[in-house]
Amino acid sequence: MSAAFYVCLLFWYFQTNAVDAELKPPENLTMITMNTNYTLSWDWDQSSSESHAVSFTTQYVARYRLSKKKTPTWSTACEKTSPRSCDLTELSLYFLGMYVLRVQADVNGHVSDWGQKEFCPDQDAALGPPTKVDLSPAGSDLDVFISDPLTSTNNSMKENHPELYYHILYWERSVDSQALRTQTLSSSANIVTLPDLKAWTWYCVSVQTCYDFYNKKSSFTAPHCMQTEGATPWWQIVGYFLVSLVLCFLVMLLSIYGSFWCYKTLKATWFPSVQLPTPFQYLWDSSRSDIPRLLTPDSDSELLCDKVTVCPEPPVLEIHIPPSEVLLAPPSGLEPDSSGRHSRQDSGGSGDSGVYSTGGSSSLMQPNSSHSSKRARVSGQGPFDSEQVKMQDMVPGLKAQLVNADEGIVDMCV
Repeated sequence: MSAAFYVCLLFWYFQTNAVDAELKPPENLTMITMNTNYTLSWDWDQSSSESHAVSFTTQYVARYRLSKKKTPTWSTACEKTSPRSCDLTELSLYFLGMYVLRVQADVNGHVSDWGQKEFCPDQDAALGPPTKVDLSPAGSDLDVFISDPLTSTNNSMKENHPELYYHILYWERSVDSQALRTQTLSSSANIVTLPDLKAWTWYCVSVQTCYDFYNKKSSFTAPHCMQTEGATPWWQIVGYFLVSLVLCFLVMLLSIYGSFWCYKTLKATWFPSVQLPTPFQYLWDSSRSDIPRLLTPDSDSELLCDKVTVCPEPPVLEIHIPPSEVLLAPPSGLEPDSSGRHSRQDSGGSGDSGVYSTGGSSSLMQPNSSHSSKRARVSGQGPFDSEQVKMQDMVPGLKAQLVNADEGIVDMCV
């Protein structure tokens, strides 16, 4: 029983050593780069693992750390991954630095030796073509607009390669490909004008990025074609002038109309033609006396007015002089005076005439000598002339008998 156990243990030991001996490290480590995008790839013999699954671990370290006596600390970029590549772009490796990369295979816990490779982004990273190329006609010439190649963080590659420039290849487009004659132009500017071109002719342009320090050259961009233009004809110049003249006239007309409209609007707003009612015209602004303003709830109580009562105009009393017949026949209940008739003063005299009261008094009311009286002239045969007397002109205290009160008219005997 113990002999069989030792035989099995010996068989397992030799099989394990055979697997470790047959497990080879990854080979042909290659950097696939473009500007600052880096990907490490490798080859591995699948027959060494037979039917077992294999995984890979990728690590890196700065090369200057390997020269130190202490054991360097390796950073892991990809750990136990099945693809035969590892993306190093997200590591943001220093562009001018130098690194050592290594890869190890793992089969069921059995690992291989490390495969190593040195990498310097400034020297080894490939340079990409311009991001974009545009063309624009400039008379009989062409303007070429070149966009710089970009890094993984969308920055210009000129930050890493200050001496970067462009190699421009252009040619006249023709049906006969054998008749093509290409021309070249190098420039570090982003806007380049291609000179000595034919008017109204199609040209194609392709651009390449170059860096001479490490002799880096990108691939050419896809051809961009554009037709050149010629001298502007006189009729087109005249047309442009007339159109510009009409546009200027319309702009001036609209400006004048707009100014006039604004003036009318402001005038109607700040100086309206409808004036305030008369009771409100005394409310003037304290700063400008010619601008009316209304009282607000926040105004001082001293500005408020007392109660205003509007009274109608006092009526005008008219005194009608009755005929002589009515005057000679006094109404009943009245006693004649001692003379028994009315006496009339001579027109040249200064005395006042007497008045009989019809208010029910039996005595004769004598007028006040301090007030002027109204005289009634009597014709020889006809009635007395009528005269209108206002209430304020009458003698104070005069008593009169109301004869007719229609429409504020009072008949009185004088």
